[in-house]
Amino acid sequence: MPSTSICKIIIEDGSMAKGFPKRGLPPMHPGELLREEILPAFGRPKLLGVSRQTLYDILEERQPVTPTMALRLGKLCGNGPDLWLNLQKRYDLQRAEQELGERIKAIPTLEVA
Repeated sequence: MPSTSICKIIIEDGSMAKGFPKRGLPPMHPGELLREEILPAFGRPKLLGVSRQTLYDILEERQPVTPTMALRLGKLCGNGPDLWLNLQKRYDLQRAEQELGERIKAIPTLEVA
């Protein structure tokens, strides 16, 4: 029987469906997905090889998931780094858009002649 990671089982099972970005739903910080779905499923954060403080800062949404952390999470979960980086990117863009709001709208879009 081929080995399957716990994260792949959770994803295929559909129990994490609420955690994945979908159109119309607000982006989530990757720490929320880790805190609410991933770590409770297997509860072994030491396997990531990072300090507790680093992990807690991500879980409490005080720090972003960096490319290095995305590689670690992707390997641990068996789903690669792209999911984690995309979650972080969507979350960061949404927050920046909220912060800049009207200033971004005031920037004209150049037209090709």
